[in-house]
Amino acid sequence: MELIEHKRVTELSTWHGVCSTALLDSYGTISPMKKILIVYHDAGGGHRNAAVALQTVISQESRDWRVELVQFQDLTDQLDVLRKLTGIRIQQQYNILLQNGWTLGSTYLLRLLQGTIRLFHKPLVNLLENHWRENRADLLVSVIPHFNRQICESWTRVYPGRPFVTIITDLADFPPRFWIEPVKDQYVVAGTEKAAEQARAMGHDSAHVFQTSGMIVRPDFYAADDSEPGELRKRMGLQADRTTAMVLFGGHGSKVMLDITERLDAEDLPLQLILICGRNEALATRLRSRQWKMPVHIIGFTREVHQLMRAADFLIGKPGPGSIAEGMIRKLPVLIECNAWTLPQERYNADWVKEKNVGIVLKSFKDLVSGVKHMLDPATLAEFRGNVAAHNNRAIFEIPEILATLLGESNPTTRPAIPTPSANVSR
Repeated sequence: MELIEHKRVTELSTWHGVCSTALLDSYGTISPMKKILIVYHDAGGGHRNAAVALQTVISQESRDWRVELVQFQDLTDQLDVLRKLTGIRIQQQYNILLQNGWTLGSTYLLRLLQGTIRLFHKPLVNLLENHWRENRADLLVSVIPHFNRQICESWTRVYPGRPFVTIITDLADFPPRFWIEPVKDQYVVAGTEKAAEQARAMGHDSAHVFQTSGMIVRPDFYAADDSEPGELRKRMGLQADRTTAMVLFGGHGSKVMLDITERLDAEDLPLQLILICGRNEALATRLRSRQWKMPVHIIGFTREVHQLMRAADFLIGKPGPGSIAEGMIRKLPVLIECNAWTLPQERYNADWVKEKNVGIVLKSFKDLVSGVKHMLDPATLAEFRGNVAAHNNRAIFEIPEILATLLGESNPTTRPAIPTPSANVSR
């Protein structure tokens, strides 16, 4: 019997058999529901955020799609050599490096990882093939680097002709063998002209390269927000009218945040801080144990960063693509560091910030005080804010249309209007 899936009745979402005419008439059109798999992992927080963001937006639109997330680490644990040696999953090792700032020489570690992946290419492809056979789908999306050759090869062996899409969650690739592979079956979604140029240079034609207006960001960052920044600050125990910086180093925080706070606290600056420690509870505890002269508000892991950004005037952090993109949407200039300790795939992000003139790039946070003083200059901050406001990233709403095109849906059904950022978000 043929599998048929219902558009409206979730409790009858999949069933076998033949519908009666009366049932068809009462519930409307019945059509096959297409299935999309999104591969992510938890090395850093950006990959999971991208996967969940895309799944969320698609669920809010009137599409006959079922989206399932695939945790790559869970899928490939049996081939995790580093876990066998250390007892720690590779994604956890990555997060430990970030939390402690142990990133000097990360390029060499990166190439070692890529060499290990090549050594295990065949068994990895075989493992993935088995999973795709057991989990049939119409389209496969990857939001992770390093493994796209293996994912693409295994997918096209099982489902030749069905699209495989890599959504780059960095502002640019870090070749070779990072995001973009020289395989003809890979579709690339790039958030910058730089990344799109890299895909074309790798041999991908225009039919396989899609450029969006920016990086993929959770849809709640686009939510209209008319809350008063001063009132939000007062709720945090901060001063309503004092210039406020948010210090953000991703979902796992970084011990450098303690050094940043100490440096700024030692100066008599008209500034206060919102410190987002993420899942780094040890860091949050250390920050809370200190008596600070300047007003500070310390937060652990939260899903309300988009709301908290409403209380900030600018962002201090590492040049992570997610944090920069989130800051742009919430109209926050950025103050970041870029040097030998910066992850190699994030170094172009600093170039992008300078090119777009949306913030300040320091060679070292040892120069943080002078950078913050420059940011506190009213004319400088106003110029940065104007440039940030000109950046209109709609990628999260553009990508489902790209996927619809690859699925052959040239005339997609009517969907709710894409929300636009409220004018009140502008600062």
